[in-house]
Amino acid sequence: MPDLVKSIQAFVVTIPREDTLYGGLKARPGEEVNNKGYFVRAENRTVYPSSDRSIVIKMTTQSGLVGWGETYGIVAPGATIALIEELLGDFVIGRDPMDREAIHDDLYDMQRVRGYNGGYYLDALAGLDIALWDLAAKQSNCSVAQLIGGVRRTKIPAYISGLPKATLAERAQYAKEWQGKGFNCFKFASPFATEGVVQEVQSLRDALGEDAKIACDLLWAYKAHDSISLIQKMAKHDLWFAEAPVPSEDIEGLAKVADKVDTAIAVGEEWRTAYDAIARISRNACSIVQPEMGHKGITEFMRIARYAEAHHLEVIPHATIGTGIFMAASLQASAAIAACSYHEFQHQVFLKNLRYVKTDMACENGFYSLPSGPGLGVELDEQAISPYVSKVISI
Repeated sequence: MPDLVKSIQAFVVTIPREDTLYGGLKARPGEEVNNKGYFVRAENRTVYPSSDRSIVIKMTTQSGLVGWGETYGIVAPGATIALIEELLGDFVIGRDPMDREAIHDDLYDMQRVRGYNGGYYLDALAGLDIALWDLAAKQSNCSVAQLIGGVRRTKIPAYISGLPKATLAERAQYAKEWQGKGFNCFKFASPFATEGVVQEVQSLRDALGEDAKIACDLLWAYKAHDSISLIQKMAKHDLWFAEAPVPSEDIEGLAKVADKVDTAIAVGEEWRTAYDAIARISRNACSIVQPEMGHKGITEFMRIARYAEAHHLEVIPHATIGTGIFMAASLQASAAIAACSYHEFQHQVFLKNLRYVKTDMACENGFYSLPSGPGLGVELDEQAISPYVSKVISI
């Protein structure tokens, strides 16, 4: 007899921010935090919270087996959790986790006529999808990577994302310290290159040597012609890749940038489905695809990755703020992808949040270690996380 989903609990986790991502994910002069804890970054006009936040999902079967999921809760988490409570969750109760992809598609299809094929609706779906995969793998007594199709690697090369220091000299020295720990791939964000992106990559190149990989995240902040000029100048210092060079909706501009520069263009963090990937890949608008587990869930993450593979593109998954559950999901999926060459390492988030989960996943000497055990290979430490939990809903 199948072991069906009996209950779903979801809750918001808000963890005070100890350090700043990229050296600047805190409000600066002119970027005051409002009464709900948000501020808008001037360079890319994007809203950020002043705390680390995600939504965790606990899904339990009739036999008492628990599956964990997680999704974005960075901005307006009440919207995402309301979608789980008032709509999506009830259509998962009574379903067999082994039908995880069919359940995903049923939930996606429900809102097609309503026009919701992205945004918070699919963030909510992503969290449920991860929990279903965790349950299905546990029911099969195997890892999620094995359930997907097989473990191609147990070690995944990692790149350092963000250099949280105030000055150019300090950032170069900070990168050098990580290089001494076995990491030789780095990414900086253009808004925090205080002396300009060209000077930033030149300084890092001088400090790290010819063999280091150095990438720049342009954070969707530039017009196509400006991006082309900046990337071409950075390319003289052997730029690894340029991420998000134009606003996400400017597919024409993205294709233009990719056509005019020799540097690899990387995009995909904000995509929710394979349809988003097809619209860009069909235009030859990128060389590297960066699926983000918290926006996609395992089902769409793998569909995007496999579409990228079929077009001979590189897959370098994005990693963002969370307790570690969707990070484990991202590593499990990455381990099963032939085209996955690296994975982002948000060192300031990943390392400190390991205290809230029970797992052996790690990132040392330039590599992630795939978590072991059935399912995702990670369990939330409910006692450790309890002081940071709010907005609990049960279905």
